[in-house]
Amino acid sequence: MQTPNPLLPDGARRAAAWCGVVLLVTGVAAVAVWLCIIFKTAVTPVLLALLGTALLGPVHRRLTSRGMNRSLAAGLTCALLVAVVGGAGYIVVTALVDTGDQILRSLKDAAQWVVDHFGISKQTNVNDLVANAQKLVQKFGASAAGGLLSGISLIGSLIATSVLALLLTFFFLRDSDKAASLAHAIAPRGTGDLVEAMGRRAFEAVQGFMRGTTFIALIDAVCITVGLLILRVPGAVGLGALVFVGAYIPYLGAFLSGAVAILVALADRGLVIALWALGVVLAVQVLEGHVLQPMIQSRTVQMHPATIMIAITAGASVAGLLGMLLAVPACAAAFGILGELRGERPDGPAGVQPSGPSGV
Repeated sequence: MQTPNPLLPDGARRAAAWCGVVLLVTGVAAVAVWLCIIFKTAVTPVLLALLGTALLGPVHRRLTSRGMNRSLAAGLTCALLVAVVGGAGYIVVTALVDTGDQILRSLKDAAQWVVDHFGISKQTNVNDLVANAQKLVQKFGASAAGGLLSGISLIGSLIATSVLALLLTFFFLRDSDKAASLAHAIAPRGTGDLVEAMGRRAFEAVQGFMRGTTFIALIDAVCITVGLLILRVPGAVGLGALVFVGAYIPYLGAFLSGAVAILVALADRGLVIALWALGVVLAVQVLEGHVLQPMIQSRTVQMHPATIMIAITAGASVAGLLGMLLAVPACAAAFGILGELRGERPDGPAGVQPSGPSGV
């Protein structure tokens, strides 16, 4: 019996099959993002707790390895988290508050210098730009806060989210030894080992990203602050704090915080000092890109800068600043899972090098 010829050629059928897979994956991802947005009140503390667990998991493991009770070790680790985050937040906020007016005034002077020296339209008035910017901020601030009561509600929501994230971090640390059995319990029959392996790879990627980024952010902030202090740039401590915070948004955060530092130097210390400040920022970025990241972040999934920028843009469109902060670790976890599905070992091109027993 003669086999009938297929309606479509082999290439077209393969393309249709791949289109179906892409549509299915895109649909599942879209539904997942939509659910995260709908349940953001519950999802946000969980994601923040996972980041905190990834950052402080080694501390908890070291305490338990010395015979300390898991609950006590988790409590001490969370207390350390509160102390570190609270202290860092206090330093950053204090530095920005103390030097914020000076930085803004310097930025205004820098904008006026640019207008005067580059022949921009004479009708351009920096004061008008500042006034329009203030009106824009007030407009969006009013729409976001909705008045004093909504502002108080927003603060209350932030406090509640922080407390819930801290409590979840405690439970994640205390019960991290049960994560493997949970993966086997919820996984379909016969896929428990794969689910556990994917979870470990994803968590190791997030763990490496958090530890590496925090260390790099601290080094960047210290180096740039020291350089600005030597150059006697006003608000050097506040600018260094801005660099530290911005480092958690790869590439974009470093670019914006460095640009602010250079503009402040230009406004208050002149073109020569601004060029020296530019040299300091570029030297720190070269140190980060060619020394710190290869050495410190060797345990994270290696992603192309274009992938990181796309992830940051997508995160900003979904959840604003919080989305920008969470986009890269989420993307790193996804790359770790894909690497496990492809059967790549930790020393593969997109692999995650082993970092000891996984905390979760």
